[in-house]
Amino acid sequence: MVKKKKAAEQEFQTELYTDSGKTTIAPEVLLTIARLTTLDVPGVSRMGPVPGGVNRLFKRGYGEGVRIDIRDDDTVYADLYIILENDINIRDVSRLVQHRVARSISDMVGMQVGRVNIHIEDIDYPVESEA
Repeated sequence: MVKKKKAAEQEFQTELYTDSGKTTIAPEVLLTIARLTTLDVPGVSRMGPVPGGVNRLFKRGYGEGVRIDIRDDDTVYADLYIILENDINIRDVSRLVQHRVARSISDMVGMQVGRVNIHIEDIDYPVESEA
């Protein structure tokens, strides 16, 4: 059974209950899983900045290139902001990232994944050296 607990700071933690006890999962765990899984996909160069103002600096659910939202039905929604390598198929890499991130969150945490939205922020092209 999965339940969300609202803490005093208006932050959400996910609690998994079993017959053996309770496991609490901090939002940073989901951010880390999504970020590391994304960076492991061939064709991804690095994570991009998450757009938003100063408000995002004081909220949980935001990390380096990742925004996670856990809805009332305990479904995870992720927005990934990535910078790709050049000479790759953007559609194929995006789909692979979506598949791997959704599977990682589902397998590691046991939560349902609603959507994994990919935002291509840039393409890394090699720097041309001056002759």
